[in-house]
Amino acid sequence: MSLSTTRKLQQLLAQFSGSDHVLILINADPDSIASAMAFQRLLWRRVTRITVSNINTITRPDNMAMIRLLDVTLIHVTKIAPQDYTKVIILDSEPSHHESFREFRYAVIIDHHDPDNVEASFKDIRPEYGATSSIMTEYLKTAKIKPSSKLATALFHGIKTDTNNFERMATNADIRAFQFLFRHANIHLARRIEQVDLRMNFLEYFKQAIEHKVINEDRVFVHLGQVETPDICVLIADFFMRVNTVTWSIVSGFNQGRLIIILRNDGLRKDAGSVASKQFGELGTAGGHKSMARAEIPAETLKNHIGNPDKQVVQEWIINRISSFFSREAQDE
Repeated sequence: MSLSTTRKLQQLLAQFSGSDHVLILINADPDSIASAMAFQRLLWRRVTRITVSNINTITRPDNMAMIRLLDVTLIHVTKIAPQDYTKVIILDSEPSHHESFREFRYAVIIDHHDPDNVEASFKDIRPEYGATSSIMTEYLKTAKIKPSSKLATALFHGIKTDTNNFERMATNADIRAFQFLFRHANIHLARRIEQVDLRMNFLEYFKQAIEHKVINEDRVFVHLGQVETPDICVLIADFFMRVNTVTWSIVSGFNQGRLIIILRNDGLRKDAGSVASKQFGELGTAGGHKSMARAEIPAETLKNHIGNPDKQVVQEWIINRISSFFSREAQDE
């Protein structure tokens, strides 16, 4: 491990004393949960107390399985008293990523997304990395800490998830971390976590999607109306991409006053992130990667734009927006 990483570890640990009460804040997903577990291990016996707090509501079955199977303890941010902590850490996110993060002053920020201009006593932000779990694995290795089976499994799963099994951006550092963790992880446990992505009540949405799908050439469209969680849209969009004739899957639903639109493609065609941004970005937030993207539009904004947003109207509007994009692109070619 390079000297610079050794210096970073020294600088990181120098932020803490034995009397510190440490709060780790995360937007809980596999990468952030694993990173928090690794940070807890780094500070083991170095501080008085460590609490990991999630700002989001955890609904994805695989995330719930990860927490249960790896014995992770999380406390929602609404149930903590910030004044009880002397140091606050943010992992796998930055303060601008969510309004709940902006209420705190940070001693440490470790992330792999594009950097903010926020101040912290210690920052390690590496946007070239595929996962924060890879950064945390480097710290463990530098500290000569052999991860437990559960910690290694968590980090292993975090890297796999954030790099989409190395199909998204990843570096040699991610690969080295993955190879190291492979020797210590419980692969059967990791596979169990990966395979848990459904709850029994989700099956009704799948039934609805299959019955009411609209097929336009090689594209599948489904609007589900109100959904319990946006994760349902993600699961169904991924499900339709497993059909051999489908090259695009666009699934939408309303959740917490917003229209969520999930786009998936086979990675060979147009850029999904570009399609989302161009067709929906002016009405809300939109973007993503070549093969996967997401748009979120406030319901009030949508109502002002299309009138009464009933199920059929919304479905037809999404189909027309996407189809018009492809029509324009075809004319330009």
